[in-house]
Amino acid sequence: MTKPRSRLLESLFAEQRVLSVSELTEQVKDMLEMEFSSLHIQGEISNYKRAASGHWYFTLRDESSQLRAVFFRQWNRLQRFEPENGLEVRVRGGLSVYAERGDYQLMVETMEPVGVGAMQLAFEQQLKRLAAEGLFDETHKRPLPMLPRRVGIVTSPVGAVIQDMLGILERRNPGIDIIIAPVRVQGNTAAGEIADAIRLLNKHGKKKGSEIDVIIIGRGGGSIEDLWAFNEEQVARAIYDSEIPVVSAVGHETDYTVADFVADLRAPTPSAAAELVAPEADDLRARIEDLRAGLSRAIGYYLLQRRMQLRDLTESRGFAETIGAVYVLTSRRRELEMRAANALKANLQNARRRLNEAQRRLAVTDFRAQLALGATRLGNTQQRLNRAIHTRLERGQHQLAIELNRLDLLSPLAVLGRGYALVKDEAGHLVTRVDALSEGQEIRVRLENGEVGCRVVET
Repeated sequence: MTKPRSRLLESLFAEQRVLSVSELTEQVKDMLEMEFSSLHIQGEISNYKRAASGHWYFTLRDESSQLRAVFFRQWNRLQRFEPENGLEVRVRGGLSVYAERGDYQLMVETMEPVGVGAMQLAFEQQLKRLAAEGLFDETHKRPLPMLPRRVGIVTSPVGAVIQDMLGILERRNPGIDIIIAPVRVQGNTAAGEIADAIRLLNKHGKKKGSEIDVIIIGRGGGSIEDLWAFNEEQVARAIYDSEIPVVSAVGHETDYTVADFVADLRAPTPSAAAELVAPEADDLRARIEDLRAGLSRAIGYYLLQRRMQLRDLTESRGFAETIGAVYVLTSRRRELEMRAANALKANLQNARRRLNEAQRRLAVTDFRAQLALGATRLGNTQQRLNRAIHTRLERGQHQLAIELNRLDLLSPLAVLGRGYALVKDEAGHLVTRVDALSEGQEIRVRLENGEVGCRVVET
């Protein structure tokens, strides 16, 4: 019985073809790819790795199972965000077999985060990464110029946005030169065009006579997809590297983009950006008038202080002071006069320099006549002020001379010159009564040109 059964088994094995591992793997791969070609799977990402080739490798898992997955570069380059471990996602793809290991895996074609939009997640990831690099630091932001002479605008050359900005700039300050860098503000090529336009304006602004004081980038409102060009990294880095202050004016007041955080200033709308960079002519006139009035008040207060000091000097009644003290006061008065004149001169020079700078900056805004009139008035005021100071100082010197003469008349030395004498006892005390002396007492008599020693013979 043993031999017939052995021949039967050999016959059965001889009839069935023996497969190699590669052949079996290939058949399993074909079956999986045909049967599971389009799957939608949800799970949590773990073991995420981005290969040098650009492919994404990760594992999808739930409470009890896990599935290897790969997202090749030709597909993932269209993704707005990058996977993170622990992120819940929903993917679409098909099963296949990795022949070298005999493992089956999911070939991912699309990926969407669960619970948050892909673009919103990409936006948050972009903010976090650029903030960590310091692109949003306040220390890097620069103030806008008070009186820009030339403004660069990066936006679409068609539509209501550019027309609104041009109208506002022309109305508020017609002397401003405007350079428009036309770009697409949405679409796949928009980000590159915006970044190139910012760099181009910076290059142009370095030429002498073509300096650009501020750049406005922006567009009208829209969905997050429409505004996405202003979230791109290349635009953010172009703004950060700009040597010219940049104002971001993208969308409506409630819209925020990465450009808003990098720019030196965010404007809620493009129209608001135009108003921020171009102060109105009436506001400038009022500012100049305030400066002129403040300067006049400061000069008046300064003169009042000096007048009070001079009055204190001229009205002094210190008759007990010596001639040396009078000389000290005279020297001090001269020092104060010199310091007052120097300080006043310095203040006037500073005021004139600031006024000249304002005249130069406002020359292109058609305010030359008003500034020239103001300069003339300031010059006349300065002349009157100089004359008033000169007259007051002369009066002070004259009054001081009178006081010195009065002091000289009251001086004991002047009395001695008329024949009188001063008598002092041995201790140097003045003797004013005869009964203070006794016969034989030594005394000293002060005359106009010296002293003599005497002895009392009789009282």
